Amino acid sequence: MFSRKAKRLHLENVSLEKLAEIYGTPSFIYSESKIIENFLEIKNAFSSNPVEICFSVKSNSNLAILQVLANQGAGFDIVSGGELARVLKAGGDPKKIVFSGVGKQKWEILEALKANILCFNVESSSELKKISSLCQEYGYIAPISFRVNPDIDPKTHPYISTGLKENKFGIPINIAMELCNDAHQDSNLRIVGLDCHIGSQITEIEPFLSALQILIDLVGVLSKKGITLSHIDIGGGIGIRYKNESVIKWNTFAKKISTLMRNTSQQLILEPGRSIVGDAGLLLTRVDLLKKNGGKNFAVVDAAMNDLLRPALYQSWHEVIAIREDENENKAEWEIVGPICETGDFLAKGRLLALNEGDLVAILDCGAYGFCMSSNYNSRPRAAEILVTKNKHLCIRKREQVSDLFHLETLKPS
Repeated sequence: MFSRKAKRLHLENVSLEKLAEIYGTPSFIYSESKIIENFLEIKNAFSSNPVEICFSVKSNSNLAILQVLANQGAGFDIVSGGELARVLKAGGDPKKIVFSGVGKQKWEILEALKANILCFNVESSSELKKISSLCQEYGYIAPISFRVNPDIDPKTHPYISTGLKENKFGIPINIAMELCNDAHQDSNLRIVGLDCHIGSQITEIEPFLSALQILIDLVGVLSKKGITLSHIDIGGGIGIRYKNESVIKWNTFAKKISTLMRNTSQQLILEPGRSIVGDAGLLLTRVDLLKKNGGKNFAVVDAAMNDLLRPALYQSWHEVIAIREDENENKAEWEIVGPICETGDFLAKGRLLALNEGDLVAILDCGAYGFCMSSNYNSRPRAAEILVTKNKHLCIRKREQVSDLFHLETLKPS
């Protein structure tokens, strides 16, 4: 994906310096080829056991990214009515959409029913009643899947762990059994599957296998009660290498999952996000000034925590590389920070780099949970998004202007 030409860094066949000149900084830059490569790696791993790959829209919701994946035949995992609208706008097939999330609003449920989505991943008895009531009122029959909370530790950051009993997500197994019985008797509902999502950035297979076995066992119990399901959804969450993680290989994952499901007739659904777009994107930023404080070297760049929240929120690691490389320059240890008035506004700490004011740096692996988590904190316009395809590039989201920050606001009459 990356290459050095004349000591300048390129993404696919496009110079990152050229992109900075054309589009400015900070900008999120994505490789279309890498996105497609990652998607096809998953699809090909399951070639002997076809799987529905529902891309997790919350990881990157740009319309062009969704369009690229829709063109590859991807389905989509959504968590809001806004994400539903984005997927439909991008040409996604509504019959390949699963709707997750603990707090679906009435209007969101109705929009999904109108679109005829694949199913709702139901997360509580209250939600089940809400969906049934809306179906009764508006004349729909809702396809539903119950999201089971298996109480399994995915061994990841606590903020992105979702399958433990103390998490807000999913339904305990004993309650899920009761709700399945209730839904089976409800003419407004049609049970089509079981769902489980235990967390994100997971680097071990065993938690997935344990969760899947719980779902398989539950399918068997329901079958004996006359409740036949069409799919098993084991969510997403497979991690990528940010630093030195030993990541799961898709071929190994597919083999073990397929072996466990060898005696089941249900279709498998996956909800990957980060593993498709994470390493396909970077944040391009420019060094505004260099300073020393308390014995530390600070490189103040024009990107900040409002652009890339993950380091401040999760203390996550992203590799930082200089766009211009000169082996003769002396390197120093730098804190890469933004201009926001927060001590937590950092993008990287303790990085050995040769930097000068005005230099460009790339913060890698920002394709997932990068722009989509950005904000206008400190009244900063959000970055541009650029898609690179071989030797071509396209602005897929324009840089916000200062006037965009308050175009929805109104002054109080004097």
